[in-house]
Amino acid sequence: MNTKQGLNPERVRQGRNPFRVENKSEFVTQGCRWRSNPGLKLANAFGVTGVEIGQRLRRLRGLELASLRRIQAILRRPNVSYMEDSLHLTLSQLIPLMQDRIMNYSTYFGVQTWKSPIDFWIYQELIFELKPDVIVEIGNNAGGSTLALAHICDSLGHGRVIGLDLSHTKVATTVRAHPRITLIEGDACANFEQVNSLIKPTDQVMVIEDSSHTFENTLAVLETYSPLVGPGGYFIVEDGICHHGLNGGPSPGPFEAVEAFVSRNHNFEIDRSREAFLITWNPKGFLRRVA
Repeated sequence: MNTKQGLNPERVRQGRNPFRVENKSEFVTQGCRWRSNPGLKLANAFGVTGVEIGQRLRRLRGLELASLRRIQAILRRPNVSYMEDSLHLTLSQLIPLMQDRIMNYSTYFGVQTWKSPIDFWIYQELIFELKPDVIVEIGNNAGGSTLALAHICDSLGHGRVIGLDLSHTKVATTVRAHPRITLIEGDACANFEQVNSLIKPTDQVMVIEDSSHTFENTLAVLETYSPLVGPGGYFIVEDGICHHGLNGGPSPGPFEAVEAFVSRNHNFEIDRSREAFLITWNPKGFLRRVA
């Protein structure tokens, strides 16, 4: 293909094809339609040719538009190496970087764990403080956080974990084998009676809700499982960060469900002292039963 080398910055700023193409038909044939591939604007950041960008984006034609936009958002993220080089970042830039680390690389004892380590530190503080007899975790994925909760119980010599999810096919063998963990498959609200049968009336219970994050489901779980939590106990609703720190997830979501729940259930209050690290995936999500 006959093109002049390099990019024309002015054409990039204008959102136009930065390459001077002598043979336009050949350029189009190779998949480099500038206007239909916004990702080409980032070619100069990666040191690749327009043809290469076009070929890569053509391979993504089967992806949904939302997926393509997510890829473009990742490409636009700041180039971060180490903390001392990144002090200029705002929270809105930092949180997506942390989210990527959590969702794609975080593990506990080798098991994938979709959990903010900042919030989980608060969990262990609460568990040590309250020493619950039962921790009900709704939404387990591969079971990394379920295993971590069981290990805290091991350290205390007290407590057990009931894990609920629609499917436990991804749960690791080490999680299934732990004697303090009981796994129940299916819809959490539909399985409430089974969960309740495993809990004595005198048990102190902590509930952690981390399922679908839709407003309706979160509110239903709150209303169904909140009676298990006694005075002084906690019901933790995760991922209120959806559209309140991260541009993703259901809207309305957990944040709005918590607000709706506490507005009509005065047995619970939002304990924002548990957000003392400032960064949390659970804004307004630490609910303490007061009566």
